[in-house]
Amino acid sequence: MLKKVLLGVGSVLVLAILVVLGLAATTPATLRVERSAAISAPPEVVFANLEDFHQWAAWSPWEKLDPAMQKTFGGAPKGVGATYAWRGNGDVGEGNMTVTESRPSEHVAIRLEFLKPFAATNTTTYSLKPTAGGSQITWAMEGPNSFMGKVMSVFVDMDTMVGKDFELGLSNLKRLSER
Repeated sequence: MLKKVLLGVGSVLVLAILVVLGLAATTPATLRVERSAAISAPPEVVFANLEDFHQWAAWSPWEKLDPAMQKTFGGAPKGVGATYAWRGNGDVGEGNMTVTESRPSEHVAIRLEFLKPFAATNTTTYSLKPTAGGSQITWAMEGPNSFMGKVMSVFVDMDTMVGKDFELGLSNLKRLSER
C-alpha cells in the first residue's frame, strides 16, 4: 500500500516538473520590461537626472531599500563612460552600470550587469520626447531570458515585478524633475 502511495506521489511530482519545464520552454528568449510617464518638465531637466549616476539617489527605486548600500562611481563624471557599482543587502544585490550612449535631452543607454543574487546582463534605455506639457519618458530594460529566468517566470511575472519598480522610479523622477 505504501509503495502505491509513493509511486502515485512520485508520478504527480514528475508530472508537475514536466509541466513547469514545458511552460518554461514556451517563454520568450528575451525579457523586456517597459514603462512610460508624462513629466511636466522639459527633456533637458529630466535628462540631467538620468545621465549622471550621482543624481540617482534622489529618484532610483532601489536606493532606499538599503541605506547602507556601498556605491562606487567611476569613469566619466556623467554621460558615456560614467560607471556606477553597488553592493548591498538581499533587496538590492550587487552589480554595476555603465552609460554606453547619451544623446542630450533624448536618450540614455546603460549596460546593466547584475552579479548577485543572480548573474544577468541587460540593456536599460531612457528615451525622452518633448511634449506640449513637458516630456514623455520611456524606461525599458531588455536582455536574454536564461533557462533559470524562464523557470522563474512560470511562478513570477517579471514584467509586473520589475514594472512596479520602474513605475515607482518614474514617479520619483517626475517629482524630482518638476520641482
